[in-house]
Amino acid sequence: MLTGTTKNLAVIGWPIAHSLSPVLQNAAIEKAGLDYVYTALPVKPEDLPAAVQGLKALQFRGWNVTIPHKTAIMPLLDAIDEDARIIGAVNTVVNDEGCLTGYNTDVTGFIEALLAAGFAPQDKTAVLLGAGGAARAVVWGLIKAGVTAIHIGVRSPKKVQPLVDEFSTYGTLTVSHWEQADFAAKLAAADLLVNTTPLGMFPQTNAMPPVDWSNVKADAFVYDIIYTPAETRLLREARLHGHPTLNGEDMLVGQGAAAFSKWTGVQPDIECMKVKLREALAT
Repeated sequence: MLTGTTKNLAVIGWPIAHSLSPVLQNAAIEKAGLDYVYTALPVKPEDLPAAVQGLKALQFRGWNVTIPHKTAIMPLLDAIDEDARIIGAVNTVVNDEGCLTGYNTDVTGFIEALLAAGFAPQDKTAVLLGAGGAARAVVWGLIKAGVTAIHIGVRSPKKVQPLVDEFSTYGTLTVSHWEQADFAAKLAAADLLVNTTPLGMFPQTNAMPPVDWSNVKADAFVYDIIYTPAETRLLREARLHGHPTLNGEDMLVGQGAAAFSKWTGVQPDIECMKVKLREALAT
């Protein structure tokens, strides 16, 4: 029951109706027995400054941030966590009595899902397919986890070179066209293959990045951060070629769980969140 003491949480974006965050967060709130409520709020880009001030004035305890506000919100906050600063994007805001701090929990969600699946990135080599929205969080997460090198395969290497130059301060990165011979050699030596492109996402489920499985290391772990469908074409082909696989469900739940902990100080029931996510995806 909502009362005068109920604490408010939200996710802001434009559009926002598709967001599954309310499903995840309200499941965790109910399971933990907390007096919180989480809602989705549509915020147009031009209204972002006013929205941030409004959420602060209304004493929202915190909120998630999704497209297109993840970078635009940063100058509107009082402090930025190191992960969010390096990645250049905020997906979680915590309001401590009017002091707004921005975090990026995608890093935590990505790495913790990988570790839980039995793959330890330390001293391994990784290949990324694509360098879109979540790629910066993936790159930073892998660097923090101790990979020896990250090789990125894309359609337009020149567009991605600035990202490579930026993160080369922290680790070894290269970029290649994903259909060139030099990329095939990188793929053959990689312990981990991660898809950060939207290729294969519903409804275009027959799509996938160009991967020649004869060039993929026999025991390479294949991680597709897409979660609709649960098994993309990339993951299906990887499984049929004998590779261990992981989809993006655990990353989505993990980043939400990390945000939940920052707002409430409580560790949420991860399994409960996963069940509710799968129920929502099924409908």
